[in-house]
Amino acid sequence: MSSIRTLKTFLAVARHGTFAAAGKEIGLTPAAVGLQIRALEESLNCRLFDRTARSAVLNPAGRALVPEVADIVRRYESLGTEAGGDGMSGTMVIGALVSALMGAFADALWTVRQRYPRLDVRLFAGLSSDFAMRVERGELDAAIVTQPPHPLSSNLLWTPLYAEPMILIVPRKPHFPLASRVEDVLGDSPFLRFERNTWTGILVQEVLDRLGASVRESMELNSVEAIVELVRHGFGVSIVPRLANVAWAQDRALRVVPLPGVEVYRRVGLLERGRHSRTAFTEAVKEYFALASEAPQPPHEPRADTRRGSRRKTVAAF
Repeated sequence: MSSIRTLKTFLAVARHGTFAAAGKEIGLTPAAVGLQIRALEESLNCRLFDRTARSAVLNPAGRALVPEVADIVRRYESLGTEAGGDGMSGTMVIGALVSALMGAFADALWTVRQRYPRLDVRLFAGLSSDFAMRVERGELDAAIVTQPPHPLSSNLLWTPLYAEPMILIVPRKPHFPLASRVEDVLGDSPFLRFERNTWTGILVQEVLDRLGASVRESMELNSVEAIVELVRHGFGVSIVPRLANVAWAQDRALRVVPLPGVEVYRRVGLLERGRHSRTAFTEAVKEYFALASEAPQPPHEPRADTRRGSRRKTVAAF
């Protein structure tokens, strides 16, 4: 029977891909890591890694084992703190889009942490597509991601939490001529695009397709925050999700321009495995948003006239 320490070593090698890097994390020599991995493989009667002189990459048997081993280790580590408790203690490892921490999820996380002070939350920032793989492998308990543009693995469950409308943002002091009509703004201005192959990037392209707009691309980035900051400094225009915790109406450096006749939303939700040991936390997050959706909502910034047939599509109104 393998020890918890051996299982932790297995997870470290799975994360880092080499015995040396895993050893640095857990305080063992590469030789000691190799001995533990060989012992684990012998006890299971199967190889878990494809090895070369410099790497150890999970094979299909190893990948299938990661979620189960991660779950065993988390259950073991939580035994002392959760005894007689409510299951809301110990360490919760979750991924979150940085933009989600600037949005409604930040408030949810704060509320849940205040309610359960014995819960230690470890946050990792990244992209939705990367988080999906890490949740499935058991490296993360859950993740806050945008709605997947394609079907997920049958092992994963995505629950919608909130939605953010996609908006056009323009600088108040641009370093380029800024047109008055939305179509001309997109066609003539430097366009800062969110990375097109990401889930949010696909939504940006959907907005452009619905508008029938061609853009003059200036930069492609994978950070909503970086794009917003560059727009503030006058380097271009962009289409981004309207993050909940950003004071858009009071921003003195940029303007929000509603998109005429186009309503595309970035839907943000919680991604988790169908079966895992941290359902108390994920259910608490879902409950927070369920209650929030029932509460009265503050009014949004005024929108332009987008009635069918309206030809008034100018930036000057904002």
